[in-house]
Amino acid sequence: MKIDLLPLKEKKAKIDDESKLVFGKSFTDRMFVMDYTTGQGWHSARIQPYGPFSMDPAAMVLHYAQEIFEGLKAFRRPDGRIALFRPADNVARFNRSAKRMCMPEVDEGFFLEAIRELVRQEADWVPRNEGTSLYIRPTMIASEPMLGVRPADQYLCYVIVCPVGAYYKGGLSPVKIWISDHYVRAANGGTGEVKTGGNYAASLLAAREASAKGYDQVLWLDAKEKQYIEEVGSMNICFIYDGKLVTSPLAGTILDGITRRSILQLAKDAGLEVEQRALSVDEIFDGVKNGRLTEAFGTGTAVVVSPVGQFTYKDQTVAFGDGKTTGAVTRKLYDTLTGIQYGRLPDTHGWIDLL
Repeated sequence: MKIDLLPLKEKKAKIDDESKLVFGKSFTDRMFVMDYTTGQGWHSARIQPYGPFSMDPAAMVLHYAQEIFEGLKAFRRPDGRIALFRPADNVARFNRSAKRMCMPEVDEGFFLEAIRELVRQEADWVPRNEGTSLYIRPTMIASEPMLGVRPADQYLCYVIVCPVGAYYKGGLSPVKIWISDHYVRAANGGTGEVKTGGNYAASLLAAREASAKGYDQVLWLDAKEKQYIEEVGSMNICFIYDGKLVTSPLAGTILDGITRRSILQLAKDAGLEVEQRALSVDEIFDGVKNGRLTEAFGTGTAVVVSPVGQFTYKDQTVAFGDGKTTGAVTRKLYDTLTGIQYGRLPDTHGWIDLL
C-alpha cells in the first residue's frame, strides 16, 4: 500500500513565541488517514489536510467505545535534525491495544513509515526551544454505522500531530497527588493495560474532585484490596524506597508505559536496583515519615518525568521535605532521558529514530 500525498491549499499560522505553546491545543497542517473494511483490509492511505471527519451518528465508536490511541514525540536537535523517541515501541503497543479491543492490527513497518512521513511533511512545526516537542497521536476508531454490540467491520485510523510545551505549567515543579479511596481505575481482566479512551473517561470524575481539592493528579489503588499503588491518572509512578527504584508490576491493570520502560533501564544504567512490586498506602506514608521513601515521580510521554511533592490519603498528608524540591535521583533520570531525546547525551540503547 502506498501513501498518497494530497494537496495542501492553505497553511495555518504557527505560534512564533514557543514559550506560549500549551499541550494539545494547536495542530499542524496535515494528518495521516487510512481506512479498513472487513474483506478488503487497510486501504486508501493518504496524508491530507488536517480537518474534521464526517461521521454517521450510528458510528459504533460513539456507542460502544471501540477506540484506541497512542502518544509519542519528535524532538528538534541542536543540529536541526528531528528525532523520534522509540516509535516502534508505540506502534507495537498500538497493535496490542487493537487486539484487546477486537480491532484490526496495522502493518507495523508501514504504519511506522507513515508516522515518519507525516513528521517529515510537518517538519517546520517541530519547535526548537528546550522542553518543547512535536506530540504525535495515532488513533483508531470504529466507523461502521451499526447499532449492535459486536466488533465493527469498518475502521478509521489516523495520526495527528501538534507542537507542545510542558504538560504541566510548572514544568519540573513537584505535583500534589490525591490517593483515591473510593474510585477504581481498572480491575484484573479488564482493559487497564490498554490505551483506550474508556479508561480515561472513567477517571475524569475522580480527577475533577482531586482538582477541586487543590491536587494535580489522582493516584489509583488496586480494585481488590484498595490498598496497593497502581498508577496515576496520566502516568506511571515510581518510588525511591530503601535506595531502590520501586514501581508497580505490569499485571494487566496498568499501562506498559514506554517512558516507564526507559526510566527503569536508565535507573539500572545508573547502578540503581529496580524492583517491580506494588507498594501499599501504609508503606508510602510510613516510608516518608521514617525516611525509607525519599522520592516519588511519575513517568509518561506527555509529562516525561514529574516529581511528586506530597501525597494525601483520606485525612493524612505526607510531603517530601518542603514539597517543592525535586529529588536528586528524579532530576538525574529526567536529565538523562531528555538528554538522549534532545541529542545532548548518546543513545546507547537504540531508542532514537533520526529523520
